[in-house]
Amino acid sequence: MGDNFCKNLRLLCSYYKSIAEVCRLVPINRSQFNKYLNGTSTPSKYILRRICDFFGVEEYEIFLPHNQFSQIIQVRPNTTNQPQQRQFNRHIEQLQTHGQGRFDQYLGYYFEIYYSMAFPGNILRNLVELTRVQGEVVYRRIERLKPPGGGRTFHARYLGCAFFLSERIFMVDYESLTGNEVTQTILYPTYKSRISRLSGLRLGVSDSAQRDPACVRVAYDYLGQQVDLRKALRMCGLYPADSPMFDQSLKDLIDNRSNGSDNLFLAAPV
Repeated sequence: MGDNFCKNLRLLCSYYKSIAEVCRLVPINRSQFNKYLNGTSTPSKYILRRICDFFGVEEYEIFLPHNQFSQIIQVRPNTTNQPQQRQFNRHIEQLQTHGQGRFDQYLGYYFEIYYSMAFPGNILRNLVELTRVQGEVVYRRIERLKPPGGGRTFHARYLGCAFFLSERIFMVDYESLTGNEVTQTILYPTYKSRISRLSGLRLGVSDSAQRDPACVRVAYDYLGQQVDLRKALRMCGLYPADSPMFDQSLKDLIDNRSNGSDNLFLAAPV
């Protein structure tokens, strides 16, 4: 990776109060980030892109000779320490504090199940991992979509954060591979001693040429804190509505037909 990368990374960090603040805002694991600073480890392409995006530099620039890089940083306005970005993160941190201690029993893996927005009449099952990173509750959602008529399988990966506010779970994420979508999911919590299934609403856009905004009922089936990832991912994908993979109670839960209210589209509680 070279000494220039380490020096340039340390220079970028010097515009912040501490290394801990940088790691919290990126966000990135502190011990792993220290290895990058010391030159004992090399970030992956994905992590390198996240670091450069955060500091507002190009990936090639961070490998430039240190003197040249220093000159670029000095003349470039608002390269680091951007007040808008930091203000946004303060809002997120404030929301996270409201749910401290509430997420412990919810951490782990889930199957997310709902009627597909892109292929109406078909049921889509995705894999979601809800975890805690440096005190903040974040998640990733992996979508594996193969069109019913055949063709290549599409993959999407959503990254986001979760909040527990006034007895509701709010989840906001973005599609990290293309950056073309933000989705929101709101779930009812469980009042049972063990989690089996959660339900709520999911708002996003259909993965089609029209990109229609859409809202669907959604179910989260809890798998546990440890799963066989390969097996779980193989079970993800698009299924016909009459698939025996899903019991009738689940199908009723995600049914998007009217629930008797003419004015509101409501979630179906478990």
